Amino acid sequence: MSALLEVSGVSVSFDGFKAINNLTFQIGKAELRAVIGPNGAGKTTFMDIITGKTKPDEGRVLWGDKSQSLLALSESQIAQAGVGRKFQRPTVFEDQTVADSLMLALRKDRGPLSVLWFRPSQADHAKVQELADEIGLSAALARKAGELSHGQKQWLEIGMLLAQDPQLLLVDEPAAGMSPSEREHTTDLLVEAAKTRAVVVVEHDMEFVRRLNCKVTVLHEGSVLAEGSIDHVTKDDKVIEVYLGR
Repeated sequence: MSALLEVSGVSVSFDGFKAINNLTFQIGKAELRAVIGPNGAGKTTFMDIITGKTKPDEGRVLWGDKSQSLLALSESQIAQAGVGRKFQRPTVFEDQTVADSLMLALRKDRGPLSVLWFRPSQADHAKVQELADEIGLSAALARKAGELSHGQKQWLEIGMLLAQDPQLLLVDEPAAGMSPSEREHTTDLLVEAAKTRAVVVVEHDMEFVRRLNCKVTVLHEGSVLAEGSIDHVTKDDKVIEVYLGR
């Protein structure tokens, strides 16, 4: 399986503190991966490097079939290349309806004139309906985003990212603050999304990670401490010591 994203030998320091230390990581084209680790393990910085928010001091970040270097690209160019990121707190347009939010997010030519004269086609409306079905908000299309529950806002934001058809989706702590049924739906949503793209989920909640039933990468002090199934990493003595506790 050829890797969609390959991070190799990446390090970055902030004021002498090594946030990422010789990190190597790769993910395939249609793969679900959970990334766990204690606070300060480098999980957020890892995502910042992939999305171009932080430039590493050394190492390579290669992308796609042509092994293009992401380090040479800006944040917006990386997003256009197919990397989507969802932060921990949902950021939706509170006054827009769910339908309008998804329509706005569709992957389109975004030049000034094309935006001005944009009229949704039948295909656009069909795509919005399909996305709403996928994220479980088809009954809420006419509702304003501000009226949605915390979990529904998270799904809407995932839907807005999926509307841009990214090849890689980075999702930060999606289960935080959700009810049990919302968490179950979020699991299904991420598992489904990973059938057609790569999905990396950074999460603290081990029960949620277990439900994702995917390969797990454990970060510690900016590098990979262990990797494998949830059962494999939770039995690893080093992981127990630094993260899970006795």
